[in-house]
Parts: sequence; structure tokens; C-alpha cells
Amino acid sequence: MVSDGTGETAAAVVRAALLQFGSPWRLRTFGEVRQESQARRVVDLAAGARSLVVFTLVNQGVARALRDRAVELGVEAVDLLGPLLARIAERLRVEPRHEPGLLHGLSDEHYQRVEAVEFAVRHDDGTNPHTLFQADLVLTGVSRTSKTPLSMYLAQRGYKTGNVPLVPGLDPPRALLELDPRKVFGLLADPEALLEVRRARVRGLGAAPHRAYADPEAVVQELDRARRLFRERGWRTVNVSGKAVEENAARILELHEGTWARG
Repeated sequence: MVSDGTGETAAAVVRAALLQFGSPWRLRTFGEVRQESQARRVVDLAAGARSLVVFTLVNQGVARALRDRAVELGVEAVDLLGPLLARIAERLRVEPRHEPGLLHGLSDEHYQRVEAVEFAVRHDDGTNPHTLFQADLVLTGVSRTSKTPLSMYLAQRGYKTGNVPLVPGLDPPRALLELDPRKVFGLLADPEALLEVRRARVRGLGAAPHRAYADPEAVVQELDRARRLFRERGWRTVNVSGKAVEENAARILELHEGTWARG
């Protein structure tokens, strides 16, 4: 993956495509490629690794150097951005600016994402409850319901997101209960799926299984208590089982933005 910016957006597109194939694959991203010599060097590396090159380069000279080198070495190269730019230019009858790195430039949106990520880090796993009210979104649920990965993903989208665990035997924090219910989302999971995740966690730590943590009956009871709490507080719920972080985040944002749009 070759980009004249960070390469994050294009890499996400490539990963989405690769997930459709069962074969093992490895993605390597080269960002800030803005010179012809850099582009040629990446193609040289791809030739040695027998790799496919996917690129998003707005500078025509750099893109041309990459394509020419790919043809010379017999490397397959796919241009994700060029055809789209050409179609948009044709439709708008305006030439593109051909300026690298515009997507991740130092815009207000960029600073908003940075601030949101910092907020998510400070409010992970129930920390700093006294400032939780500043969040755009708050996720809560029992252990291993993807609270942290979802929080970080939503923060990357620019939403200040905190997450609060529900701990067996303890009341939910007052800071969580006092929030606007439209901000709070309860995360649920199928008992079997949650049990498998917890058991894998225990194995990964090389620890002896915690009886309640990985006990089927205890897991069902935890989820039942969480479900009752969500219903009592009027919090919307999302079942995270069997879905990628992106899918669960999209559902949360769909519910959140729809509610605030209705006022």
C-alpha cells in the first residue's frame, strides 16, 4: 500500500477487500511517498516480495514513476485514486489540486479527532468518572464486550467516547447513572460467544481460570443483570457478537445521530 499521506484510509479499503479471501496475507503500508525515487524503491521491494502494489498518489509525476517501474519489473499495480479523480474532474469540470496529504491535514477535524482520542484514553475502563459528562458517547457492559476497541474506534471518528465496566457485586458508578441516557449505550453479547472470549483471555494470560469469570452460569447471570440495568435506565443496546468493530460502531452512530437529529 503506497500513499502520499498516512495511508490509513486506503489501507482500510484494502483490508476490507482482503477479508473476502481465506488465504493468508500481509499488508505493508508506505506513507508520505512524495518523490519519484521513493515510489520506484517501493516497487523494487514489491518485486522482491512478489507483492501486489496498491497506491493512492495524487501527484501525477510520482504516480507515473510508480506505474512505469511496475511495468518494467512486471509488478501488478492498482491505482485506487486516479480513476476516481478523473471521473470527479469530468463531472465537475474542474481540475483537482493534486496536493498530497489533504485528508489528514491540520484541519479543525484533525484536531477534533486528536482531542477525542485523548479523551478516550483518559476515560478508558471507568477512569476519571468526574469528567465523564463531557463525553459524546459512553459505552458500558460486562467484561470483554469490546468496550475499549469500540471507544478507540469511535474516537478516531471524532467522538469523545468513554467506557465504564459493569463489575459483578458492585453498583454502577454514580457518574454513569447521572448521564443523559441518550449518550449511553449498553453492550451485550451472546453468552456462548462471551464465554469463549473470556476463556481465550484466560488462556492468553496463562492464568488459572477464574471460576465466575469463565463459568457459563455466571456469565448468563452477568448478562441478565446488565440487560435489566439497560432497560431500567433507558439505554439503547448493541449486541457485539459476531460483528466487526466497524459494524458495531456504525450501529451505535446510527442510533446516536438519529436520536439527536430528532431532538
